[in-house]
Amino acid sequence: MEKHDLHHEFPEFDKQIHDLKTSNNHFRKLFDEYHEVNNEIHRIETGAEATADETLNQLRLKRVHLKDELYAMLKQA
Repeated sequence: MEKHDLHHEFPEFDKQIHDLKTSNNHFRKLFDEYHEVNNEIHRIETGAEATADETLNQLRLKRVHLKDELYAMLKQA
C-alpha cells in the first residue's frame, strides 16, 4: 500500500511542513484534515472498513484538493 502522507508526497518540503504546522493555524487544520481523509482511505483500501465506491472516490477527490491547497502554501513558504 502506497503512503500518501505529506512527508512522503513532498520530501523536499520537510522543513516547511514542520514550520507551517507550528506557525500557521490554517495550514495545521488542512494538514490534520488531509491526514484524517488519508487514513480513512487507507482503512477502506485495506479492507478494514467497507464503503461504497462513490464514497471512496469522493474521499480521494477531497484528498487531492487538500493536497493541492497544502502544496500551494508550501511553495509560498
